[in-house]
Amino acid sequence: MVLIKSQRDTLLAPLQSVSGIFERRHTLPILSNVLLEKKGEVLTLLATDIEIQITTSTQVPAGDGDGAVTVGARKLQEILRSLPESTEITLNLEDKRLQVKGGKSRFNLQTLPADDFPRMTISEGETRHFSISQRAFRQLIAKTQYSMAAQDVRYYLNGLMLLVEGKELRAVATDGHRLAYASVEIETELPRQEMILPRKTVLELNRLLVDTDDALNITLAANQVRFAFGSIVLVSKLIDGKFPDYERVIPASLKNHMTVNRQLLMQATQRAAILTNEKFRGVRVVLADNVLKLIAANAEQEEAVEEIEVNYTGDTIDVGFNVSYLLDVLNNVHTDEIQWSFNDANSSALVTVPGNDRFKYVVMPMRI
Repeated sequence: MVLIKSQRDTLLAPLQSVSGIFERRHTLPILSNVLLEKKGEVLTLLATDIEIQITTSTQVPAGDGDGAVTVGARKLQEILRSLPESTEITLNLEDKRLQVKGGKSRFNLQTLPADDFPRMTISEGETRHFSISQRAFRQLIAKTQYSMAAQDVRYYLNGLMLLVEGKELRAVATDGHRLAYASVEIETELPRQEMILPRKTVLELNRLLVDTDDALNITLAANQVRFAFGSIVLVSKLIDGKFPDYERVIPASLKNHMTVNRQLLMQATQRAAILTNEKFRGVRVVLADNVLKLIAANAEQEEAVEEIEVNYTGDTIDVGFNVSYLLDVLNNVHTDEIQWSFNDANSSALVTVPGNDRFKYVVMPMRI
């Protein structure tokens, strides 16, 4: 049975949308597959790893009939990628095999039954809904996601905390060494609700969302969340845990404030980073009247010194930081200027945007 007959890109684009969550090695072989489900002229593709599920759909010619099958996602994706752009693809379903034909190429792929494919459904009982533009939400996670932990035993740090309260949506991430906070206004007024998105979910949203004013519709449930945008629906489980009290981590009163051009500081920091110790990645920040020095050294006795003009009249400060933590914030907050506030060399520093209280970045010092 001819399941689908369509242009290569008509199949490849939606397949790439769902392909980010496939694991190369899975205890359940079917989780390495993508579910292809055709009804009339609509082809739906579904992928899941049990924690996250991504669904998307595309228009295809009606073909011989409807049907559903699961097939190895990476193999199908690599086959489609390797064929010329304008190739017409035919997917034939015969005797538990999917035949992929394109031009003079032919591939026979093993399939698994569509009925065995696990699906995540969100309970519509106790749910809350709100919308935000894709651009605003993508910027919110871009300003914070780099501070998530990667494989911390404190599992609740391996994700991003979202908090809705009133007409405000906040995002907070921390790995115990630094913390990023950002907030944005939403149109719907909601009671307070906290949730921790898994790291993988955040990275997928960052990959799939686009910088447009098109709507992102978010549905909150007790232990799940659903994001619907364009032709994509992403459902994710939430991390079950208590996120640290971020408000206690953000310093309330700091006495020394420096304002600097973000691009200038980023370029100087990138150059200094070249000669930091590969393991510890430390850079010294020396502040005096209107001058900032960045000093880096390594085990080979090599040294880099960068000096830039800043707006600063506070105490003389000599403090060490992980250079990667500084570059993360400078690369992801797209403003002309940033403000950097300190008390002394032993306490956390705060990076903010002048005249904007919707972004805060706290970074702990390190001994160098």
